Amino acid sequence: MDKDKELTKYKMICTLTFGDIYLQIIIWLIVIFVSLATTLALWSSTRQIYALATVGIVLVLSLPFLLFAFVTTLLNNIEFAPIEEEAVNRTSSRRNKVRTSQQTAQVTN
Repeated sequence: MDKDKELTKYKMICTLTFGDIYLQIIIWLIVIFVSLATTLALWSSTRQIYALATVGIVLVLSLPFLLFAFVTTLLNNIEFAPIEEEAVNRTSSRRNKVRTSQQTAQVTN
């Protein structure tokens, strides 16, 4: 048997759309605006360090969770579909044509 025929060939399809991550973007924007609102509420001449620390804590603690949600959404929308036999035959026939033309070029040289 030929090795190409033994192995099933797959193509990767990403079905991720903007609607899949739309809610995640909205949540991330809400987190940023709440963090900035907290900063402005705490901002005074004596509490500036607390305001900056609050922004840092909110962003550092929320970013891994939002990043995890995005990555899992992305991975859940990646599919591997087997390539139809016709497409495999077309690509293998193209390769054979290229090999034949290369061999012909070598013979004529």
